Amino acid sequence: MIDLVRKYEEKLVAQGICREGAPLFGALEAELIWNRESAEADVMEEVVADLNIASILYSRPAEPYFSILNRLAARSPEGYFVPEDSETRTFFHSIPVTDRFDASAIIAALKRRRSIFIADHGIVAYGTVGPEQAFVVYSSVCFSAFVKFFTDALTSGPVEDDIFLIRDVLIQQRGFIEAGRSLAPPNPGPYSGPDTILAAMAETGRRTVECRMVDSYFGNISYRDGGTIYISQTGSSLDELAGCIDACPVDGSTCVGITASSEYTAHRDILMEGTVRAVLHGHPKFSVIMSMICEKENCGARGQCHRLCDTPRFIGGIPIIPGEIGTGRFGLCNTLPPAIEGKRGAIVWGHGLFTTGKDGFQEAFESLVDIELMCLEEYEKALGS
Repeated sequence: MIDLVRKYEEKLVAQGICREGAPLFGALEAELIWNRESAEADVMEEVVADLNIASILYSRPAEPYFSILNRLAARSPEGYFVPEDSETRTFFHSIPVTDRFDASAIIAALKRRRSIFIADHGIVAYGTVGPEQAFVVYSSVCFSAFVKFFTDALTSGPVEDDIFLIRDVLIQQRGFIEAGRSLAPPNPGPYSGPDTILAAMAETGRRTVECRMVDSYFGNISYRDGGTIYISQTGSSLDELAGCIDACPVDGSTCVGITASSEYTAHRDILMEGTVRAVLHGHPKFSVIMSMICEKENCGARGQCHRLCDTPRFIGGIPIIPGEIGTGRFGLCNTLPPAIEGKRGAIVWGHGLFTTGKDGFQEAFESLVDIELMCLEEYEKALGS
């Protein structure tokens, strides 16, 4: 178990979410074990003892997340804030905040939600099964807070005290995105045979996480080879895809697709009805942020934009569309395939970016990075910086 705890501690650091040495990670084996000694462990042990959980993570997040969360907490007199991105709808509903670092305040929040931010201290997140869940929730809080902070700065106008932080982060993010161009997979495709396909998918997934085009490990990837679609499994880590890719015959002759990504139907329709062989899906921050910026007033879909938006919107020719994860009336399977046909990509409102490659993942990866840079530049123009 300690090896698993350290694995996710290292991921938090590698992805720039926490500083090295900051995470305090506990997990239950025969007893509660910790990745390091800390005075805060006493409080966290009280929390674990009161709740039916298997792991707990407490850490001050790295910048800019720490400053962003403190600002959001200071502007949340109700004791919580509510981002509108897909991660929040999926995991949180709302993110509680408090200025009290004590077990009773943390326990009260975690009985209702999966995490809490303690002003001037850090985030507490937990998992009911193992350390992976705590890692996912923690990183998702940072992502959702980032998206809300930058979305609010455009929709409501930036608070004067935020201007320097916003400009510093924009410079930093531009550097990350431009550096990501050098991480494009070297093999442009097409790929021949299952082993080559699986290797190309695993490499692309790892590079997508490495260049921070996803938070945590969210996203998915697929490739068409004749009548078979290779796709990452639901819940799989993009940077650890070995053994987590399903080969799904499109004729439905096997039930292997039952473990495939929840977005399999959308991938299948893109790949089988179009002229592309590769699909890559990530959650780059400014693509998500710009998808949520709409100046249309008195819109009847307000508050349900992710499902009901019917206003054609584009950023540099890239469509922004509604669509819920999975299938159903408002599912991506209905909105994404027709929108992305003949285009480099499409952005799903508050959710993320899908890109395609005619032959392989090099083109899809480069489009993912290029579109994210374009969205950052559009943000800068809208902000007037």
